[in-house]
Amino acid sequence: MDQKGVGSLKLPSEFIAKMERLLQNEASRFFSTYDEEKVNGLRFNPLKTDRETFLTLVPFALSPVPFCPTGFYYDGGEQPGKHPYHAAGLYYIQEPSAMFVAEVLAPNPGETVLDLCAAPGGKTTQLAAMMKNQGLIVANEIHPKRVKALSENIERFGITNALVTNETPEKLAKYFPGFFDKILVDAPCSGEGMFRKDEEAVRFWSQAHVEQCASKQRHILDCAYSMLKEGGVLVYSTCTFSPEENEQMIEAFLQTYDDLELLSIEKVHGIQPGRREWTNTGLEEIERTARLWPHCLKGEGHFVAKMKKTGSAPAWNGSYVKPNISKQMLRTYRQFEQEALQIELEKPMYAFQHHLFTLPDHCPSFNGLKVVRAGLHVGEAKKQRFEPNHALALALKPQDVRCSLDLSSGSSECFKYLRGETIETGEDRGWLLVTVDGYPLGWGKEVKGIVKNFYPKGLRVHA
Repeated sequence: MDQKGVGSLKLPSEFIAKMERLLQNEASRFFSTYDEEKVNGLRFNPLKTDRETFLTLVPFALSPVPFCPTGFYYDGGEQPGKHPYHAAGLYYIQEPSAMFVAEVLAPNPGETVLDLCAAPGGKTTQLAAMMKNQGLIVANEIHPKRVKALSENIERFGITNALVTNETPEKLAKYFPGFFDKILVDAPCSGEGMFRKDEEAVRFWSQAHVEQCASKQRHILDCAYSMLKEGGVLVYSTCTFSPEENEQMIEAFLQTYDDLELLSIEKVHGIQPGRREWTNTGLEEIERTARLWPHCLKGEGHFVAKMKKTGSAPAWNGSYVKPNISKQMLRTYRQFEQEALQIELEKPMYAFQHHLFTLPDHCPSFNGLKVVRAGLHVGEAKKQRFEPNHALALALKPQDVRCSLDLSSGSSECFKYLRGETIETGEDRGWLLVTVDGYPLGWGKEVKGIVKNFYPKGLRVHA
């Protein structure tokens, strides 16, 4: 593919010609952003901390992302991913424009929500935090490798109301007709908006790839439509500039379903409307959609559309999960609970073989679905004892446990813990919640003055 240099990037010449044609007198401003450093962002986790506390706690210089109340820009020289607060789930590292999408869907506690193309989990964690762990969020990812990262990010954030699935959109559509209050389709796309951030997206780009993505997106949207309740809201987003995947996609979708109303998205802080001249019919209402452009705000490219289903939907007639925990397993767990916790877990319990979970509210039966995580993984019954799971540690607060070991974020002990090493304490208190500056990091078991490390092997930091 013929490529031309723009700044330090080599962009496909066909892409340059297309953007020049579309943007005309804006094109030079647009292309000048490829000479600039990409911007970095993170979102704090309101399930674990509040804005004021967070700002006094973190050692990075931050400035607010204007279109996301939990979002901040950080300097490219910082490495927040290596700080223990990241392991404790106090924040999620996310490209700033991507933070706008969940703000548009704005789910409420208690609703049923679907994030249909959810990995790696930036938008899922943001939606679940807005829901305050109440209601149900189904986070689905079709790729088995990517679903693992999604599940880990949900765990790190202390999210207890998520059902993580590894399914095709059509399988979910058959399973959940008319089930969801709100659906997010953050569609797989040609990724033009990520060229500054991801050079692989540049190498992969072609007009044929744009068209391929558009046909896949159309199929995913049809599946999403069938899962939406009457009065339900669907948000569609991409991180690409191409009208074929954005304005024209929504235009065709609205033409297919006459009971979909395109809702207006507020345009502030440099956010622009969709372009009616880029639709096939000059559709005026397409200006209700939103475009985030790198030459109009601090962030990469994004497109967002918000729609409401006004017509009737089939009534979901599936069943809900029934608790299935044996007396023996419950006894083993209760013994651990009495020894280690100050609270009783309130949500219904469910056993997968030896593993114990608490389920989200009104959790639908998931027989026949590939489920990677169902609610909160509490732990595992082993012979006559119970071993708590890492996910439980990250969903608790220090006051929820009988004993904890607090480590300072700058201490050698903290990094010893994250490397999986033992810590000497001189006490003998059994299960401990290990915390960093008061925020849960994981489990330890203190026996004869030594804390045995239960930080998961796959998450350990290498010296």
